[in-house]
Amino acid sequence: MISALNQVVELVEDHLTDELDVGSLASGLGTTEYHLRRMFSSLAGMPLSEYVRRRRMSVAGADLLGDDDLLTIAVRYGYGSTEAFGRAFRAVHGVAPGDVRRDGGPLRTQPRLRFRLTVEGSTVMNTRIADRPAFRLVGHATRVPLIHEGVNPHIQQHIASLPAAEHNRLKALSNTEPRGLLAVSADVDPDYTEGSELTYLHGVAVDAGTAAPDDLDIIEEPAGEWAVFRTEGDYPAALQETWAATATDWFPSNPWRLRPGPSLVAVLDRSADFSTATTELWLPVERN
Repeated sequence: MISALNQVVELVEDHLTDELDVGSLASGLGTTEYHLRRMFSSLAGMPLSEYVRRRRMSVAGADLLGDDDLLTIAVRYGYGSTEAFGRAFRAVHGVAPGDVRRDGGPLRTQPRLRFRLTVEGSTVMNTRIADRPAFRLVGHATRVPLIHEGVNPHIQQHIASLPAAEHNRLKALSNTEPRGLLAVSADVDPDYTEGSELTYLHGVAVDAGTAAPDDLDIIEEPAGEWAVFRTEGDYPAALQETWAATATDWFPSNPWRLRPGPSLVAVLDRSADFSTATTELWLPVERN
């Protein structure tokens, strides 16, 4: 995976002024664009699309100090107008292209990334692979923004809006793994961009033959394998640390990759104030 990510970086450099075909590269490397984008985002700390934008604007900054007119430079980097190019340029550098052309800066350069695998063994991953038949996720769904760290207030508000009796009704419906009430994140941006919208479902898992009440939302899950990571500690910090470690430690060391599908969090036990918890993180996977 580290080698594949470095090849993505090389592909970006080779195609700074034209379209980036990550799908073909992923296929040639025996993986998927979905997995490659998710691993890039997790390890680089930014989505691939953001890295491409920063690199293009870094090189464009140098071009502005040359003799080409602004429209020529804008078109070179895929923008149809100087206005669109100017907005993208200002978002990266904090100044307009005209300011750089007049004053020579300031410019914020995005260096080329280099991925290296550092083996520390500091994170013990309590993991199992679950081969599951098709099942259904049923509950109450809403659209929320993705937040990487801390409690997501939009999810909190959604759960708090449900009456206590509804939580008990959902628990009674659960009849297959993962057991109990689940936090389901679906339709997540492959680049895992913070602030992008996802579907959050507060619900339970039922087997494929179970009919769901008409007032509940349903996500159908096909048969497949899941990597299940058990975590104990401060909530949600310990869970989020484990989530990050799946990218930095587990996936580079194991013959599995992410496949499209929701991530599931089951709370197995928790303190009265929910400051600590024992959880299981379920991620849909397939063999490399």
